[in-house]
Amino acid sequence: MTPISLSAEQAEVFAAIEGTKQNLFITGRAGTGKSTLLNHLSWNTSKQIVIAAPTGVAALNVGGQTIHSLFRLPIGVIADHVIDQPDSVRKILNTIDTLVIDEVSMVNADLMDAIDRSLRQARQRPHDTFGGVQIVLFGDPYQLAPVPGDSDERAYFADTYRSLWFFDAKVWRDADLRIFELTEIHRQHDADFKHMLNAVRHGQVTAEIAGALNAAGARTPPSEGVITLATRNDAVNRINAEALKRLSGRALTAKAEVTGDFGGRTFPADETLELKVGAQVMFLRNDAGHEGGPRWVNGSIGTVTKIDSTVFVDIDGETHEVEPAIWEKFKYSYDPTTKKLSKDVVAEFTQFPLRLAWAVTIHKSQGATYERAIVDLGARVFSPGQTYVALSRLTSLDGLYLSRPLRPSDIIVDPNVRRFMQIPAQD
Repeated sequence: MTPISLSAEQAEVFAAIEGTKQNLFITGRAGTGKSTLLNHLSWNTSKQIVIAAPTGVAALNVGGQTIHSLFRLPIGVIADHVIDQPDSVRKILNTIDTLVIDEVSMVNADLMDAIDRSLRQARQRPHDTFGGVQIVLFGDPYQLAPVPGDSDERAYFADTYRSLWFFDAKVWRDADLRIFELTEIHRQHDADFKHMLNAVRHGQVTAEIAGALNAAGARTPPSEGVITLATRNDAVNRINAEALKRLSGRALTAKAEVTGDFGGRTFPADETLELKVGAQVMFLRNDAGHEGGPRWVNGSIGTVTKIDSTVFVDIDGETHEVEPAIWEKFKYSYDPTTKKLSKDVVAEFTQFPLRLAWAVTIHKSQGATYERAIVDLGARVFSPGQTYVALSRLTSLDGLYLSRPLRPSDIIVDPNVRRFMQIPAQD
């Protein structure tokens, strides 16, 4: 594991996690290094920490477990239903010093309260918020929102909570949450573009900023080496299928190898990957280990040059041999001999870390970095933060191509997020 050097602000957050018992929310614009900090924490903490995330793919990406499987919570609104806790879950919850939740913006208020209740119950500390466990939340509410359930669930939230968001859970009436906003951007280096992205993030786009984005985006995109970020799955599948079909030669299929109980269909890569020589592909994770430093990162775009038992991909004129990668699914358990938590691999998914990449959904582009992309917002943007996520994947304004000009209606910021994020960080 290569040691990560933290920036001063990341080091300050790490010290707060390690040196205090405060509940912390670590947020920041796209590209401020939230993932880097979380990775550093998981390798370097002296505390008994458990990392959880709201979805299967998010949990795989951070080497954690889903919230529902860790706490054995039912899917759907939990409200005041009895929480049934097997002994194995109680033991884990009693051993935790710090619970880390990644992508917390997708966690709804009801689930946040159920986590609080589960910890109080397991640790038999009914009067202590989160049963005395330190809660460390990572995420950016300007990027991803919780998904509303069916009409009954929506009605329950409307009656019970100020909003669906995790920060409106009842537990925060009694628990403090210290907010750290990382500000140093590691993805973009151009001050003007950073300023424009910040305006999109906060819904403060002036006519001048919109004009600059639209002027840059109106150029004709290059014919290759550019990815389309679209709002809809069907558009992405169509673009990729048509482009693959246009290539001559035989399509070769790589089937993933799945061992253990992977649960559900939330695989981190395609179970069946179809490739041809000439196919444009995107890498789905960072290059694991290479003496000369990483050859690619999550989001790198390349072209398949040869397919054998491995795949050869050209990235910016250099050809690299790509081998299948293994994603491990973890589960926490309590080890009675050491009286500590152990993190065990319960399933593995092996596949080339590649996806066809003439197009990808904005949602799936989360966390990736692109030098060039065509942003296709379709007929309309339908969720807050979508335009911000798409634009903030790019390293510079020079790489932005828009399939249509941005309109004021494309910039949507959830008013609840605006309310919460204006809370000054406590000292």
